[in-house]
Amino acid sequence: MCTAVIEVPEDSSASVRLLAVRDEHPARAWDVPGAWWPELPDVVGVRDRVAGGAWLAANKATGTIALLLNRAEPTSVALPQGPNQVASRGMLVLDEVIGRGVGESPRTANFNLVSISGQRASVTSFDGQTIRRIELEPGVHMIAHHDVDDAVRTPRIAMWLPEFRALAGLPERLWRERWVEQLAKSAQLSADDDRAIIRDNRVHGYDTLSLLYCLVESAGNASSASRASSVNDVNDANDTTRGTNSGSSLQIDTAVFARPGHWQTPAFESLRT
Repeated sequence: MCTAVIEVPEDSSASVRLLAVRDEHPARAWDVPGAWWPELPDVVGVRDRVAGGAWLAANKATGTIALLLNRAEPTSVALPQGPNQVASRGMLVLDEVIGRGVGESPRTANFNLVSISGQRASVTSFDGQTIRRIELEPGVHMIAHHDVDDAVRTPRIAMWLPEFRALAGLPERLWRERWVEQLAKSAQLSADDDRAIIRDNRVHGYDTLSLLYCLVESAGNASSASRASSVNDVNDANDTTRGTNSGSSLQIDTAVFARPGHWQTPAFESLRT
């Protein structure tokens, strides 16, 4: 199951920060962040080629960001069949970033949907029967396949949320580098350890492994100069980030694992608008 770390700033002039790790079947086709939806010219994201939706997407015009995490539940809920069969959860991500939102009775399997707009972040959860929406308070939060900050049911949150919270409020020039260092530290665990963030979920009953991760920030009111400094520092630290430094309002840095479920020194592809 996927993992996300979200920092909602105390300072209303700062930006929400997002680290998203994608767990998926390695054979399921997908595309790195790009403008894959001609009917939605302002939308960029990680596309699921199979169903046409997105795992993560952003609206260049509004700065809205959305991320989809599958949700586990202890009981199975019957899904729609026939002409009203279950819809792809990836379409919820696209709906969210264009302002359509999630209806009260989605025809999908269970999910957690992270939505970021300006200096605010929220999570919409669906357990197959009930929709719940919560606004995230300022601070660092973590979510996977249960609830936000659910350290009781999610061992990786119990272990790593305090570590990420210790990194709260880092300056623009440092946060990406420090968060990646923390992610690398977590990868010292075996990928099949339930405390791991970089994962091999097969031993836990899911045929998925960690394929990639993204660092995302939509600038809000943050200064272009600060963002430019941050980008340059990450480039200098890794010497692998590609793209031009445009002082953009939206930045998505993506690193793909050459071997699913195995950590490697990050080689970032950057999308900036």
